[in-house]
Amino acid sequence: MRLSRLTLDRLPEGVGRPGYDPTCVIIGIVHLGIGAFHRAHQAVFTEAVLADDPAWGISGVSLRSPDTRDALKPQDGLYTLKIQDGQGEQLQVVGSIVELLCAPEDPEAVLRRMADPATRIVSLTITEKGYCHNPATGTLDENHPDIVHDLGNPRQPRSAVGFIVEALARRKRAGIAPFTLLCCDNLPSNGHVLKRVVTRFAELRDPVLADLAHGISCPSTMVDRIVPATTDSDRDAIATALGLEDAWPIMTEPFQQWVIEDDFPLGRPAWEEAGAVFVDDVAVFEMMKLRLLNGSHSTLAYLGYLAGAETVAEAMALPGMEALIEGLMREEATPTLPPLQGIDLAAYRADLLRRFRNPKLRHRTWQIAMDGSQKLPQRLLGTIRDRLKAGAGYSRLALGVAAWMRYARGLDERGQAIDVRDPHAARIAGLVRDVVEPERIVDAYLTMQDVFDADLATSAPFRLALVRALTRLVEEGSAATLRAYAR
Repeated sequence: MRLSRLTLDRLPEGVGRPGYDPTCVIIGIVHLGIGAFHRAHQAVFTEAVLADDPAWGISGVSLRSPDTRDALKPQDGLYTLKIQDGQGEQLQVVGSIVELLCAPEDPEAVLRRMADPATRIVSLTITEKGYCHNPATGTLDENHPDIVHDLGNPRQPRSAVGFIVEALARRKRAGIAPFTLLCCDNLPSNGHVLKRVVTRFAELRDPVLADLAHGISCPSTMVDRIVPATTDSDRDAIATALGLEDAWPIMTEPFQQWVIEDDFPLGRPAWEEAGAVFVDDVAVFEMMKLRLLNGSHSTLAYLGYLAGAETVAEAMALPGMEALIEGLMREEATPTLPPLQGIDLAAYRADLLRRFRNPKLRHRTWQIAMDGSQKLPQRLLGTIRDRLKAGAGYSRLALGVAAWMRYARGLDERGQAIDVRDPHAARIAGLVRDVVEPERIVDAYLTMQDVFDADLATSAPFRLALVRALTRLVEEGSAATLRAYAR
């Protein structure tokens, strides 16, 4: 029997369930990118406030695949959240997603929902590559195939940016105020990046729309929760625990964090009641998370994968890995952060290491390694740039970048093919496939100026640090390189 509204009364004791009537919920949020992270994070914060304010139900939109819609629509949008660590586990059925749409199949349905006066927030978790921007500069990639398509076919958009601008145009024609745009992806100044690409797209489409786009609210956010990909064994375990089939449950950790700039002209849910923190400027929190958590996560993922570790917990158990990551955070990343009033950075770093060691989360290194060309500029390269300016060392950070270079070539240390998922995978293969010498490999990568901005691409010290790190990885291997950091 399938999880659904009709089977909620069959849930075992101890399993959390919606504390409101799902049939009374009104859609107030359209979320673009209805993936696992959203369902473990923003949808859960929203779930906690619907009993008091049912006007904030979520319409979840898939921009690419119908998989999520096909899995959850027969379940009335319900799914199970499993929160687990070494201390135990907790199950909760979440009902805040009350509609599921697939944009490629019916873009008009998505646009109608976004243009509906009841929609007051459009939020996004579309990953870094979904913004069709240049990661090194944060500007719109005007030659991106989806952007070119959407400018020529504004009523049949493919990109999130195209959907947003067309929906804003429809609201303007109908005399409806613009919705708030809420970016929840790991981008520096993510609200500013979103506003920049939306405004530029609007300028290219119609100067009148550009004026409208300039005036929309795009608060920046910082989001944090570790969410591994769901496996068939996870589905089996949930079915056993519930006595009901759930086609797409979500696995996560107890920790969750959401810091948001409070700028919502049409109103917002009382997310603070679920633990969200509202601030005037999220930048310092965002930088802390990108440089400490995300930067170390990527470094760990590339080195761990190359050393044969399938999961983050397994990678953390490799001799030298924890010492490397702790040193990267404490000695290289932390000194680049601005003052953070009320934040104990030593405690934050210790908590990150504990989270990485969580044996119950099978967070695959391969999953974290995806889209490295889009992630490295904000996770590692910005920190390296600041260390260079300060005349300070960054050998661990350089090792993380070199590990990505080794990984993205598409062959592991045994000569086996790696399934590299990256928007520039083919381009990278063309640059380095037949190159063997570390110096030439580094030089080939540094031609990618949409990843390595000009100041880094032409920095002799940076190039030398990468050549040294990559040479070590090639000659000694990742496991041996890590062992050198073991205490």
